Amino acid sequence: MNDNSPKDRRKDRLLRIAQVRERTGLSVATVYRREAVGTFPLRVRLGPRSVAWYESDIDDFVADPAEYRADQAA
Repeated sequence: MNDNSPKDRRKDRLLRIAQVRERTGLSVATVYRREAVGTFPLRVRLGPRSVAWYESDIDDFVADPAEYRADQAA
């Protein structure tokens, strides 16, 4: 997403790591490694031991993984 307006998250589903792995084909380690360097969407903390990713962010990543930058998706 190239515009600077925030995404409307009201109807956006949250995906857990198993669903993210299924959609992206990436391992858990690769998801966290890419997230750390800004080439994968940032997770959302749901609780002390629970995280998820917005479905629209994962869709943006899957559409163009080589060019994805987390700072551009916000």
